Amino acid sequence: MTKKKTNSDSEESIPTFSEESGNLGTIRINHSVVAGIVRLATQSVKGVINVGGAGVVEGLTDFFAKKESERGVSVTEGDDGTYQIEVRVVLRFGVDLAKTGALIQEAIRDQILSMTGNHAVIDVVIDDIKQENLDRDEDGEDTWSGPDSE
Repeated sequence: MTKKKTNSDSEESIPTFSEESGNLGTIRINHSVVAGIVRLATQSVKGVINVGGAGVVEGLTDFFAKKESERGVSVTEGDDGTYQIEVRVVLRFGVDLAKTGALIQEAIRDQILSMTGNHAVIDVVIDDIKQENLDRDEDGEDTWSGPDSE
C-alpha cells in the first residue's frame, strides 16, 4: 500500500490508501481508529490490567482531552506509512514484565498489519504494576461482602 500525499494539513494526519481504492475513491484511516485497535490488542494480552495507567494528573488530562480509544496510546505516521505507536500500560504484579511487553508488541503488530496493511514500530511504557484485588478468608477461599452475604 502507498500513502497518497495531500496538500491539506488536516488530510495529512489521516493516512490515505489508493491501491485498494482504484477508481472508487480513497480510503483513509483516522489515527483514533488505529489507537482503538492498539487498545483492544493490548487489552487482549494476559497480565494487562489497564491501558493508559499514567498518574492521576496525566490520567485526568487524558480523560478530558482524548477519546476513550486514544487514552494511553499515541499514534503518529512516518513518511513511509509506518505507524509510530506508544502505548502506556499497567501490568499485573508477578508477570514477567519484559515478556508481557513483547507479547503486547506482537499483538499490536499483528492487528495493525492485519487490519490496515501497514507496519508499526511499537514502544511499550510500563507505568505501573498492581495486585489484582481479591478478598480471601483465612482458608484461601474467595469471599464477597455484598448485600446478600450472611
